Amino acid sequence: MHNNFLSSDMNSVRKLIKNKNLILTQSKKVLEFENKWSKWLGVKYSVFVNSGSSANFLSMLILKSISSKKKEIIVPTLTWVSDINSVIMSGFKPVFVDINPKNLSMDEDQVLKKINKNTFAVFITHVQGFNGLSDKLLKTLKSRKILLIEDVCESHGAKFKGKKLGTFGLISNFSFYYAHHMSTIEGGMICTNNKDIYEKARIFRSHGMAREAKNFKFQKKMEKKYPKLSPQFIFLYPTFNFRNNEIGAVIGLNQLKRLNKNNSLRTRNLKLFLSLLDPSKYRTDYDILGSSNYAFPIIFKNKNFNFREVFEKTLIKYNIEFRRGNAGGGNQLRQPYLKSFLKNINIKNFPEVDHVHFFGYYIGNYPSLNISKIKKICFILNNINE
Repeated sequence: MHNNFLSSDMNSVRKLIKNKNLILTQSKKVLEFENKWSKWLGVKYSVFVNSGSSANFLSMLILKSISSKKKEIIVPTLTWVSDINSVIMSGFKPVFVDINPKNLSMDEDQVLKKINKNTFAVFITHVQGFNGLSDKLLKTLKSRKILLIEDVCESHGAKFKGKKLGTFGLISNFSFYYAHHMSTIEGGMICTNNKDIYEKARIFRSHGMAREAKNFKFQKKMEKKYPKLSPQFIFLYPTFNFRNNEIGAVIGLNQLKRLNKNNSLRTRNLKLFLSLLDPSKYRTDYDILGSSNYAFPIIFKNKNFNFREVFEKTLIKYNIEFRRGNAGGGNQLRQPYLKSFLKNINIKNFPEVDHVHFFGYYIGNYPSLNISKIKKICFILNNINE
């Protein structure tokens, strides 16, 4: 995958290190990055953590701390492993749905069918820059009081009806892995408009320590409640250290300045790529309205293992880096970590994600990718034959 780093990013790090009162652990720059990210996204609160996976896990831990007797969370079959692992490790039961081939996100009709009295939340993944929301889904979740959690790790800046993804759910998560829309080397963000969720995210991020709360009255309340404990070391929840640092924050601040421009270039690239791709061989009919794609999806129109073999050999020959299975390596139901959860699940009931698993790929879509190279890539792809 192509690296997002520029010399200006490294200059921001050098400037930080030259500071006489140098602090590298979480401090003022982290808070500044959180505030500017919140303003860019359009939410009240953000919490910077060490990865998108950590953001997912902390979101589920927070849900666990506020959950009633409801134990089920509806999850996609095409997502990153941490989404499902976070659900399992937090004590919830994952309920799987197939995907919509138009946006690679959750099949809306299946989501609505699987909502029951035990459903606590829907954990949606906006896959590779595509929007997975609809008015029908949002209206149903609201009317049935089902929480929405958004994984936007692959879709920075994508929108639904002009509003950025990550602003619709109770909590949203972002990743700043080096190959994504923007990078802090490793990093992630938890976002919300709910003050209580924000306070818990801060506490959960740092060993469950009460002192991490922004609410001073809450801190004093905990000190009074636990008088035999040092105020600096009151651990309220069994969590770990998920903090990021000042270096990641200054890189994030610098990259955020060019995110909108980079996203525009990526959108231009995607439209050109899909317009040039042979629709008799590859799917091109995606719902791209509002999308913000860091990768080009290449999904075969038909099932053909012989074509797949020639396809991979051709891309290797021309040094075109690719990943098979699209997000997270394809159908999560085929992964060994889920075997104990799949006793009553028939993979044949998930045909769309299974097609992507075997016949879906993606290649990088980065801002510096020029038009002539996109045309060359499409020419190579279109001329692949068995």
